[in-house]
Amino acid sequence: MIGIVMFAVALLMLLVGFPVAFTFGGVALIFGVFAEGAEMFAFMPFRIQSIMENTVLMAVPLFIFMGIVLQKTQLAEQLLESMGKLFGGVRGGLAISTVLVGALLAASTGVVGASVVAMGLISLPVMLKYKYDKSLACGTICASGTLGQIIPPSIILIILGDVLGIPVGDLFKAAVGPGLILIGVYVIYILIYSYVKPEAAPALPLDDDVENKREQYIKALKAIVPPLALILIVLGSIFAGIATPTESSALGGVGAIVLAAMYRQFSWKMVFESSKETIKVTAMVFAILLGATAFSMAFTYTGGDYIVEEVLTDLPGGAQGFLILSMLAILILGFFIDFVEISFIIVPILAPVADALGIAPVWFAILIAMNLQTSFLTPPFGFSLFYLKGVAPPQVKTMDIYRGVMPFIIMQVAVVISILLFPAFYGLT
Repeated sequence: MIGIVMFAVALLMLLVGFPVAFTFGGVALIFGVFAEGAEMFAFMPFRIQSIMENTVLMAVPLFIFMGIVLQKTQLAEQLLESMGKLFGGVRGGLAISTVLVGALLAASTGVVGASVVAMGLISLPVMLKYKYDKSLACGTICASGTLGQIIPPSIILIILGDVLGIPVGDLFKAAVGPGLILIGVYVIYILIYSYVKPEAAPALPLDDDVENKREQYIKALKAIVPPLALILIVLGSIFAGIATPTESSALGGVGAIVLAAMYRQFSWKMVFESSKETIKVTAMVFAILLGATAFSMAFTYTGGDYIVEEVLTDLPGGAQGFLILSMLAILILGFFIDFVEISFIIVPILAPVADALGIAPVWFAILIAMNLQTSFLTPPFGFSLFYLKGVAPPQVKTMDIYRGVMPFIIMQVAVVISILLFPAFYGLT
């Protein structure tokens, strides 16, 4: 039972607020030395070397760099302004344009914080100006910003690919369908909501000037085509088998620099700042990975994995029972801890059980990724909620944001359930 106690202590320390990487590493050291002695960690340097030599994980900093560079090109501003004018004449059009821009930003940057902040600064004031319901506006922005978790190229899919031993390209292909379904569900919800409550999402006044409309279409195309071309090049090279995800991430970094030059935002200072931010985010991810590696090693040595596997394989309902319980556990844990910790600690514990029960690994990975996306929205610690609150005007209260995200959380859970029940529809069997 030492492994189970160790797991409980680690979760408790995370909830208290201890740094994640040091919590996992420290708990592993204390319990590992107590259970097996210091010699248990003799192989730790070799594990660290294996992580540092992992070419799949090289894609993480490169995609992060691509996203940060594109964030600094003011791509979000141009997309939101152009799409807002195109869809403004439709009831709920501003909210729909926010969802579509969130999808484009997800596929081109994949940085959740950057997407939510950008749309919070630009889209939220416009929606409030035209008397949009505050909860609808906040919920749409938070949910749209989290699409980067499931729409490729997604950092979480790269991490899950490494943890579960699945080719990242296969996960990228498998995630496209669920991502598009989720976008469609969001748009349908906004259309129904604006039809039932017209005052909550009014249409913008129409401009009848034909020349002005033509200019708007041209401006919108100029804003949409370059990032769309980068998306097609990066993902297309992976799907066509021309490049590995790591190679395409390098291509994406170069493409982001080219787009920065096209938008006249290129400078060596911008490259330096983007590189510095990339190092900070990457260091955080890899520090957690090293702590999680020590934790999983100690957990395995103390026999915790056997207890978990025995309990989970004996669940009623077999594979379906295991999937339902594991998805519920990940959903609940997502209320309190970050997706990186869940990926590096919880998923390795569940993976052997899923394999023993004959569950398709790609299906299992997509279920987890969709579930982890929800963790960005769930109160009280959903990161998207914090990002938006940080840039929202004073009249937007925390409860407005909480109320706004609830329907989107329900929609995300519904899509997860649909993937669980009908994997063949998504091509995941």
